[in-house]
Amino acid sequence: MNNGILRHMVYFSLKYPVDAPETAAFLKDGERILTSIIGVKEFEVLRQVSPKCDFHFGFSMEFDGQEAFDTYMNHPIHQEFVKQRWETEVAKFQEIDVVKEN
Repeated sequence: MNNGILRHMVYFSLKYPVDAPETAAFLKDGERILTSIIGVKEFEVLRQVSPKCDFHFGFSMEFDGQEAFDTYMNHPIHQEFVKQRWETEVAKFQEIDVVKEN
């Protein structure tokens, strides 16, 4: 993979109803926690609107290349979020990692 801007996207559905307070808390906490990690850029919380997709939400973020992304993935804050929140509250997900073409 080249050293360009890497976009990490994950689309997911939670174990809660879309309009549940727990859903709002998860999305807010996810943004707050994950953006605290150095190297995370352009973080977005997305709501799926297409009937062609089985997922309800998305997180999208950018990194300055593979090394920054690897640092994020291995960061203790990310690892703790995955263990404590993601693995217990997410029903299903799809992860997509792409590099922007110039």
